Amino acid sequence: MSRTEPLVLSTVDDGLGEPVATVTINNPRKLNVMNSALMEELVSVLQQLARHPALRAVVLTGAGEKAFVGGADIREMGTIDNPSDAEEFISRVHACCDAVRSVPVPVIARVRGYTFGAGMELAAACDVRIATDDSVFGMPEVRLGIPSVVEAALLPMLIGWGRTRELLLFAENINADTAAAWGFVEKVVSADRLDDTVDHYLRALLASPPLAIRNQKKLIRDWEDLPLRAAVNAGISAFASAFTTDEPRSAMREFLQAQAERKHGKGG
Repeated sequence: MSRTEPLVLSTVDDGLGEPVATVTINNPRKLNVMNSALMEELVSVLQQLARHPALRAVVLTGAGEKAFVGGADIREMGTIDNPSDAEEFISRVHACCDAVRSVPVPVIARVRGYTFGAGMELAAACDVRIATDDSVFGMPEVRLGIPSVVEAALLPMLIGWGRTRELLLFAENINADTAAAWGFVEKVVSADRLDDTVDHYLRALLASPPLAIRNQKKLIRDWEDLPLRAAVNAGISAFASAFTTDEPRSAMREFLQAQAERKHGKGG
């Protein structure tokens, strides 16, 4: 039977007052595993969203209730029989993660269920991860005869070197509470609270001016790649460049006005 639905769904909604995109990896019958066709669609969707001038945030999730992303497609990987094809396949996984990291606004991973291998790398590429308490995380690649690669390199920054070694070398799964204790997940909630929690984070983002959020995300990305002194200098440049628009002055005026009104209200 031919598939009629796209492998990646994308919507932009302004229900919270400003445009927020939801990107859904749509392969639920196969635990949202990522084959080459899906990965190419995902990169295309994310690159298109990155060009949206008014976009404030992206929520990345998986279709259904069983998995965020169950990993890269093992059936497809099982047909690889030479290093050149292997490099081409894994480069597609990297392209997906890099496309997430290149979106100029925050990307929130809305995680429910299995999050394995490339799925965990994709979640690591997001800015914030919110997971249900029944989610399961793992990096099983060594049991398939391959190393964990590409954005698995982000894990030491998130969970430390020791826990990265434990996760990658022993290939044992961890539950959501452990993922949170290790620092991989920022919030663990019950399934019925997942969407409300995501909305809470979105509202917090929307409470700040849009250029400030974009500048902060870019600066955080720069910090990941820079030594300390260069990172500090990048921050000085980012602070100065913020004043090329009226956004800081306007936001500060609003803050001071609100502060004065609160003070006047208490005094009156």
